[in-house]
Amino acid sequence: MRDKPHNITISVRTRYLPEQSDAHQKRFVFAYTITIANLGSSAAQLISRHWIITDADGKVEEVKGLGVVGNQPLLQPGERFEYTSGCVLATPVGTMRGSYQMVSDDGTPFAAEIPEFVLAIPRTLH
Repeated sequence: MRDKPHNITISVRTRYLPEQSDAHQKRFVFAYTITIANLGSSAAQLISRHWIITDADGKVEEVKGLGVVGNQPLLQPGERFEYTSGCVLATPVGTMRGSYQMVSDDGTPFAAEIPEFVLAIPRTLH
């Protein structure tokens, strides 16, 4: 198997927060927990993030900023970093996708893509 220095995997869990939401005010609040795993052969530091958030009406919001939840984690090979954040939508369904801008321990910048995931109010089946 060939050495792959940059192999960052990202997994996401989402949940709807009804206690913070108000459908009459078109305010739907979601939490998402992200796990970032360094499966590569060199250390990598998360420097910044770029999110593209789209609601069910097609409204797109871009969010860029340094780090995640106040951190710029340095992940050694085999390490993981997990954090929880939130998003407010004007619709009960939306999507998020984006990338983390990373730097490997030799100074090489690279992007770790965040696959698109869905934010949605759970449906109850009767």
